[in-house]
Amino acid sequence: MTTQPNNKEFDCIAMKREAQSQIYEETKGMTYQQEIEYFRAAVQQGHFRDWWEKAGLVSGTQVKRAS
Repeated sequence: MTTQPNNKEFDCIAMKREAQSQIYEETKGMTYQQEIEYFRAAVQQGHFRDWWEKAGLVSGTQVKRAS
């Protein structure tokens, strides 16, 4: 079995690390409650809002707890 060269244009790990770094910078120094509100707001404004709504996890301006 031969290994093919890796000629990818998109680096998923680099993107993940960059996103984590950005979130860290935006949330450092926040209290636990502030972090919860940060992520709730992100869900409300994010690309997956429609999916969360279909799953019944978004209602109006509140994000419900998953059970």
